[in-house]
Amino acid sequence: DVMTMGMHATAWTVTVALAAAVLASCLFNALVRLVWRPRAIARRLARQGVRGPCYRFFVGNLGDIRRLRAAGAGLVLDVSSHDFIPISQPQFRQWIPLYGRVFLYWFGSTPNICVADLGVAKQLLSDRTGLFPKNRMNPIVRLVGKGLVMTDGDVWHRHKKVLHPAFNVDKLKVMTSTMVDCVLSMASRWEAQLATQGKNDCQEIELTSQFEELTADVISRTAFGSSYREGRKIFLALNEIQFIAFSTLWTPTTFQDSGSCQQRRT
Repeated sequence: DVMTMGMHATAWTVTVALAAAVLASCLFNALVRLVWRPRAIARRLARQGVRGPCYRFFVGNLGDIRRLRAAGAGLVLDVSSHDFIPISQPQFRQWIPLYGRVFLYWFGSTPNICVADLGVAKQLLSDRTGLFPKNRMNPIVRLVGKGLVMTDGDVWHRHKKVLHPAFNVDKLKVMTSTMVDCVLSMASRWEAQLATQGKNDCQEIELTSQFEELTADVISRTAFGSSYREGRKIFLALNEIQFIAFSTLWTPTTFQDSGSCQQRRT
């Protein structure tokens, strides 16, 4: 009995020691990720002239972003203005004058560098060294897959080699007349719609859906030899899939809205 009790005590001691070691390891990793690493990155980039808003423990700059977006939520964009940045991305409007056109900011403990300098942006986009890989942690990758847009290196070159013949200058010239026909068809529908309302009546045209239909019509005619109206059900189904996919990634509760949207379209 004494030996059994001793063995149980030893097993318990070993279990507690292992649990303490695991807990200590987790705490150390959290300390490194949430405290030491952000400070080290900020100091190293500051020595290179890249500054930014201060990192806050665990949340980074998310609190500042929420506050600025809440302040800009009541803004109304003028009809003749395209300056939507104060509404959609107000943090950039505030931070660029303070920290320059290349600065560091934080999504939680994840560092991000905003590049608003045209020369630096061109250099990054034309880089072939592989030092600036594409962001594969973005949830959109699960939607678009590992195609030309989201791949790097040899995989990117292979995809580009396969797709390049379809987009050479000669083939695009052949498609030009088809694209012009699609645009003229859309303009004719607008003119007919305005003519039915009379010259003195103001008629509004919702451009978003019109240009979505134009894009689908161009793709249908150039790639498949049909038209948008012939494949309308297919494009509506693709729109529904896109809506559900984005709802799954960001707002799962909008499945109900998707259902009601489907009923309205049918």
